[in-house]
Amino acid sequence: MNIYISSLFEGFWLNIRLFVLTLAMAIPLGLVITFGSMAKFRPLKWLVRTFVWIIRGTPLMLQLFVVLYAPGLLFGVPMKSRMTAAIVAFVVNYAAYFSEIYRGGIESIPKGQYEAGAVLGMTRSQVFFKVILLQVIKRIVPPMSNEIITLTKDTALARVIGIAEIIMCAERFTKQGLIWPLFSTGLFFLAFNGVLTIVLGWIERRLDYFKV
Repeated sequence: MNIYISSLFEGFWLNIRLFVLTLAMAIPLGLVITFGSMAKFRPLKWLVRTFVWIIRGTPLMLQLFVVLYAPGLLFGVPMKSRMTAAIVAFVVNYAAYFSEIYRGGIESIPKGQYEAGAVLGMTRSQVFFKVILLQVIKRIVPPMSNEIITLTKDTALARVIGIAEIIMCAERFTKQGLIWPLFSTGLFFLAFNGVLTIVLGWIERRLDYFKV
């Protein structure tokens, strides 16, 4: 029994690593992509929006395969680590989704607030960081929370490129006639998502003081 439990925990640790690393890199990268998609320089704007459209319009599973195999097949430089390939694919995918959430939040703020800040002598960057940003954060927390919860489950897709995450570990035991490890993976995800739901709910309540 201990061997089975230990194997499931090792697999879930990979899921958690992929989750944490994806969030740590996709959140700031998404903001950079947002600024590109909102740029006044039209070629850059449409290039970035086309990139986001492609990423959002194709399956994450396909993107995992492309990131793993494309460097070797196209440039003769094979991806050395499957975990690295998974991280790159997840970061790019979720950064694209986050960028659209950011863009929606920023564009939902009335333009009059920028004009009011300019009248008060504030620069555009001062208006954004001191006036707009808090309002944007409050508005994007609910959709960001949904994407973060989805990410925890999407980490299971890493198995398609040979990452030994929790479901792959559990599936191996079915060859021994055991089905309970496979069902128990749901408990791991439910527990982790339960904690995330509490934390994200707390963050949302903390922002209730700021009315928009």
